[in-house]
Amino acid sequence: MTSVATPFPRLHAVTRSFDPPADLLEARASDGFAWLHDDAGFVTSGVAARVDVEDVEAALAGVDVDDPLAWPGTGPLAVGALAFDARRASSLVIPRVVVGRDAAGRGWVTEIGDEPARLRVSVAAEEPTRWQIGSRTDRRRWQAMVAAALRSIERGELDKVVLARAVHVEADADFAVSEVLARLRVRQPGCFVHCVDGLVGASPELLVRRVGTDVESRPLAGTARAGDGAGAALRASVKDTHEHRLVVDGVVDALAPVCVDLVVPAEPSAVEFSSVVHLATLVRGSLREPAWSVLALARRLHPTAAVAGSPRAAALGVIADLELEDRGRYAAPVGWVDGRGDGEWAVALRGAELDGRHAVLWAGAGIVAGSEPDAEWAETQAKLEPMLHTLLSP
Repeated sequence: MTSVATPFPRLHAVTRSFDPPADLLEARASDGFAWLHDDAGFVTSGVAARVDVEDVEAALAGVDVDDPLAWPGTGPLAVGALAFDARRASSLVIPRVVVGRDAAGRGWVTEIGDEPARLRVSVAAEEPTRWQIGSRTDRRRWQAMVAAALRSIERGELDKVVLARAVHVEADADFAVSEVLARLRVRQPGCFVHCVDGLVGASPELLVRRVGTDVESRPLAGTARAGDGAGAALRASVKDTHEHRLVVDGVVDALAPVCVDLVVPAEPSAVEFSSVVHLATLVRGSLREPAWSVLALARRLHPTAAVAGSPRAAALGVIADLELEDRGRYAAPVGWVDGRGDGEWAVALRGAELDGRHAVLWAGAGIVAGSEPDAEWAETQAKLEPMLHTLLSP
């Protein structure tokens, strides 16, 4: 792999219309990136360059581009996931080959360099049949964490903090990433199914999307198990609507200075994803010129109150004090940006870090005044179940 430093190596990207396979995963290299949202998305193979996140926009701007299509996602891309801790260095990959299809069914391929696009031949991999599951955060520890957070809230130090716990899975064979992705796509419709350097998941939460000067974000906060009346109960819950409003206010505060206007619904909607229901608010706006790139917007928004808390600095301090393990890339931005500054970034939720036979899953819950430890534990269980069921499918 190439490490990019200033001055950047001269890259040349060529994009053409292309009839991709019905299953885009057939075109993903074993170490490639995947970004799938229902019937649209793209997969990658090869690495043209690996770029520090601070240098991504300059690196993409320096690529020679032959792209008569100019659709969102065509031309050169930078893809990847950032660290939850924004102080840590992160890098993105400019792929050598991208094969994609948009929501209208139009396909394309982008190639950088002389290597032609080659479709991967799917090979059935032996999958695990036995697993051991454990966690350093047991129920007693969780209750103590929530109690400590509530004391901070009572003292007026913060309004909300999102506490998370990790679950470790050890299998008797390596996890088959392509099979995990295929199952997620079927079982988690409406989510952003992604894969990047071992981080595999199906996130329901759009952090930010940019197309031209149009920008939108759909924060989620307030969760219940799916079932009859679950959405109505969430919308009627004072605790859940308060938690949700803190998240929406944070997103609006971050976007307002860089937008000409913002459209924010007065009330959230309830959106169902597989086994859970979330309160959701779609925030839309138009960017001021010069428009911020989607990557810059994602970094400006992260971490939202949906994954950290409010106020942000106080919540991050509580998280550092109470959680037993480093979050890594859990709850951080995952997605892509193209050379025009367009792209999509989700929050890395409902996923796992896969490393051979080992998997680490995370789930969190927003703690506000009135939160009950057992109810918040049950919320994390509901959020863990989709990925656990996906991994533990013999």
